[in-house]
Amino acid sequence: MVRPRGLHHLPGLLPFLVPALLTGGGVALPLVYLVLRALEAEPGALREILLRSKNLELLLNTLALLLGVLALTTLLALPLAFLTTRTDLKGKRLLSLLLTLPLAIPGYVGAYVLLAATGPGGILPLPRLEGYVGALLVLSFITYPYLFLSLRAAFLGLDPALEEAARTLGMGPLRAFFQAAFPQLLPALLSGYLVVGLHVLGDFGTVSLLRYETFSYAIYLQYSAAFDRVYAAWLALLLLLLTGGLLGLEGLLLRRLTLARTGKGAGRRHKPLPLGPFAPLAYGLVLLPPGVALALPLYALFHLASRFPKEGLSGLWEALGHSALAATPAALLAVGMALPLAYLAARLPSPASRLLERLAYLGYAIPPLAFALAWIFFSLRGLPFLYGTLPLLVLVLAFHFLAESLGPVRGALLQAPRHLEEAARTLGETPTGAFFRVTFPLLWRGAVAGGALAFIGAVKELPITLLLAPMGYATLATRVFSYTQEAMFAEAAPFALLIVLLSAAFVGVLLWSERRF
Repeated sequence: MVRPRGLHHLPGLLPFLVPALLTGGGVALPLVYLVLRALEAEPGALREILLRSKNLELLLNTLALLLGVLALTTLLALPLAFLTTRTDLKGKRLLSLLLTLPLAIPGYVGAYVLLAATGPGGILPLPRLEGYVGALLVLSFITYPYLFLSLRAAFLGLDPALEEAARTLGMGPLRAFFQAAFPQLLPALLSGYLVVGLHVLGDFGTVSLLRYETFSYAIYLQYSAAFDRVYAAWLALLLLLLTGGLLGLEGLLLRRLTLARTGKGAGRRHKPLPLGPFAPLAYGLVLLPPGVALALPLYALFHLASRFPKEGLSGLWEALGHSALAATPAALLAVGMALPLAYLAARLPSPASRLLERLAYLGYAIPPLAFALAWIFFSLRGLPFLYGTLPLLVLVLAFHFLAESLGPVRGALLQAPRHLEEAARTLGETPTGAFFRVTFPLLWRGAVAGGALAFIGAVKELPITLLLAPMGYATLATRVFSYTQEAMFAEAAPFALLIVLLSAAFVGVLLWSERRF
């Protein structure tokens, strides 16, 4: 028998508990300091800050972009998910993979390609697309895969009996789908909307390069140009309120949904819907998003990179080295911090362990610019020796991408046989000893997948790197941003192309780790 988990096991759990508490504190403490920093304003100045007409303009711009992206991604993802799951379309697995690949394009690279490909001298005969329209198109085409993957999984789980019952009541196919099947897709829609919404609210590179003022863009301008750090702190808090409201709304809507089967028997698979003469149109619709979001950017990047001066290659390898030098330790640290959190959540579930796990996801849900600003304020006052150093950049990147490492590590831990640890415990091993002797060797797949996801995320990350990198420390992401701001599109192309090629590994890791499609 395994001894009960009481207080006498606390010393054996300290190697898990202490790092988990430090990790949770590392995420939460800078945010607390951000609030304190914002409240330093005098009452009169605070009233003037909160009542600025600019705040309302930023709010309306941000909400307009959010709603526009959610609408356009729905128009893209819903029919694509239907065609790749419910029809007799050939090569659906390959097409689904192609539809997912735009995840490899960071937003600021998409904005760079749009600016370089349109306007005078562009490869497309179109006026330069900037402002709201440009930001809407870029963010929609690089984020629709999140909604597509969510809806695709939901379509695969739908029971055809629902629509069949509606059809027996005299409904047509379209009405039967929207009245019987569509409500079953709402959880997938909401979860997809949440991911897309968090990306839109946290985006900085796209809106700044395309000159569309949202909260993220204004935060950066106030901090880097106007040096009004109190106002920047309040803008960050307003942005946090928006993300918190999005999280709360999604949770509230999901709690009110009751969609489980109540009848007997198991669900069946749908019979593929024959497309007949509409098959060419369906293939065109499915291939359009990858063509716009992937093929066009790659063509533009290769075309522009061919004009890159050869003497600039040394700067390319230097930026790649700087990116790797920050991303590699950040990924290793993220996996190291994920291990104790995953262990406590999977092996010792409790309100406290769930709270620590939620804090880890909070670091990812917070817009990167606001998260970086919180760490700037905290480090300047509490850890001044770290400000402007590479270790601080690595630490914040690890905290931000901890959630990406936590998912695969926790999944691998839940699949590891628990009785192996229990057997080791009966032989006198402590919880820590049992974990590292028999369970840890089984987690390598999850650890590799989580580390790879964190590495690619850190390579692509722009706002955190811009604000926290040491002086003169240029990475691939910051080089693309700085060159594009100066309209030096040919110079930016090799850096952007290298980011896309590295980011393609993100999609491969995602598919390999989840083993879906």
